[in-house]
Amino acid sequence: MQVISTDKAPGAIGPYSQAFITGGLVITSGQIPVDPATGAVAEGIAEQAEQSCLNVKAILEAAGSCMDKVVKTTCFLADMGDFAAFNEVYAKHFTSRPARSCVAVKTLPKNVLCEIEAIAEI
Repeated sequence: MQVISTDKAPGAIGPYSQAFITGGLVITSGQIPVDPATGAVAEGIAEQAEQSCLNVKAILEAAGSCMDKVVKTTCFLADMGDFAAFNEVYAKHFTSRPARSCVAVKTLPKNVLCEIEAIAEI
C-alpha cells in the first residue's frame, strides 16, 4: 500500500490519510469543501460541492489517476433538500457516471453541507 498526500487538497484533520493506493486502485478519504490554500469553507451547497469535487480531483491526480477513472463514490449530505443542487455540480465533475451511494447524515465535520469519497483505477 502507498499513502497519498498532496497540499492541493486539505490535510487530514485526524488520524487518517488523504488516500491510499492498493491493488491498482486509489481510495480517498472523504473530502469536505475546505479550500486547501485558505482553510476557508464557502457558503452554499453548489460552492461546497464544487470545492469537494476539486479536492477529490487533486488527490486522484496526486495518485496518478483522474476523475474519469472513478468507479465508485460515496456522498454525504447534511440535508437531502440539497440533493438536486449537489447533483448538478457533481455531474460536471464525475462525467463517467461512477457507481454511487448518497446518504443524508446528521452532521459533517466543520458543519459543512457535503462530503465526497471516491475509489478510482490508477
